[in-house]
Amino acid sequence: MKVVIVGAGNVGYSIARSLSLEGHDIVVVERDLEVGSKVENELDVSVVIGNGSRPPVLEQAGIKSGCDVDFLVACTDRDEVNIMACWVGKRCGVKRVISRARGMEYTDTPQWATFLGIDVMNSPERSVARDIDDLLAVSAAVHATELFDGKAGSYAFRVGSDSPIVGMTLSEVGQEYPNLSAVMVYVERGNKGFVPSGDWVAMEGDLCFMVSFKDRVFHLQELFHPSSGKGLRRVMIVGGGKLGAHLARRLVRRYPGIDVKILDKNREKCDKLAEEMPRVTVLFGDGTDERLLLHEGIEDIDGFVATTDSDELNMILTVLADRMKARKTVAVVHKELYSRLAEDMPIDSVVNPNESLASLILRHVRYPETAGSLSLIDRIGAEMLEVTIPKDSPVVGKKLMDVGLPKGVLFAMVNRKGNIILPRGDMVIKGEDTVSIFATGDLLPRALRILGIQK
Repeated sequence: MKVVIVGAGNVGYSIARSLSLEGHDIVVVERDLEVGSKVENELDVSVVIGNGSRPPVLEQAGIKSGCDVDFLVACTDRDEVNIMACWVGKRCGVKRVISRARGMEYTDTPQWATFLGIDVMNSPERSVARDIDDLLAVSAAVHATELFDGKAGSYAFRVGSDSPIVGMTLSEVGQEYPNLSAVMVYVERGNKGFVPSGDWVAMEGDLCFMVSFKDRVFHLQELFHPSSGKGLRRVMIVGGGKLGAHLARRLVRRYPGIDVKILDKNREKCDKLAEEMPRVTVLFGDGTDERLLLHEGIEDIDGFVATTDSDELNMILTVLADRMKARKTVAVVHKELYSRLAEDMPIDSVVNPNESLASLILRHVRYPETAGSLSLIDRIGAEMLEVTIPKDSPVVGKKLMDVGLPKGVLFAMVNRKGNIILPRGDMVIKGEDTVSIFATGDLLPRALRILGIQK
């Protein structure tokens, strides 16, 4: 495919790297000469230096009347540039255009995208706030992603020392807890990861990736961490920017009676937030001030989230909160390196908005014919995609065990006419089943071909 990417920041670079490694024809438009040179030297892509919202610059990248460009991805940190680039691209004949929108007012409704002729317009703050919400609600989870419009989800739990499944095989767990309503899709043990078989034996410290119903996840949490408490009562957010404010609004909307505090050291921003959100306590102060944190009861906080503009500060803040006995800590970071470093620090969970946005865009580029959602679990190099089985698929009428999916590919859940069910080997696949497929490595395209789903 021919893909033009406007903006070579963390998001654009990540998308360009992934797609170029898959052999696509990639052109990157970047206004900063130094950044553009770095991309050109490190990746197998063409680079055009200039403002991606200007037609002459886009023309150099191949976007002109009657062009054969398949995708234009505009992911700079300026909404106006992204929207204008997509507007020009669509009118020049680009098949699909995708825009990043930092201003969430553009994505409050789909009307703006439709009016501007933009196929996909996404504000990563929304999906990131949703992921953080899930992480806070399920306190023992270190990873959380929604599936089937929030009816189910994928979660990662570490086997605790007090877990009753320690020493049990996966088959024995299924026999002992027949109503668990979950599928274990992957296990990480030390530096190794694998799709577990029935004879896998649970060991303390194993990180288990599970797919479960949203209303059953607390039973799952109790199995891995019996001592984990329930309920989300008190949350402190350090950083009153777009993400912090959106997360606060989401929490007070979803959890009646919850005590949410936002802490920020910009007085003007605090005054504005206090006026806009009467149900949220807004504090003017420094998140590294231990006396202030103690005064606000940090030791009784159920969730502590650092959402400032500084990755380094967010990591320091969450380490400090962990030391001061906050129950669950979440750091927002934008650099891939920091995401990896955080694994060796006392931080419960790390959320990367750039990874979230890049995964969404890659979904639309890689699988444009599928209407489902794709989750990239970067930590283990896996993908989870919701797809609908065509009526004329060669697997319709076959038992799941007879389909011949490669090792490393699993059906995690099936939505059959609104009923979400856990798949079994003897389940017969029907046309129009919507399935959630889990795949490690680069096996997903192969699985889609077996299922008769065209990319």
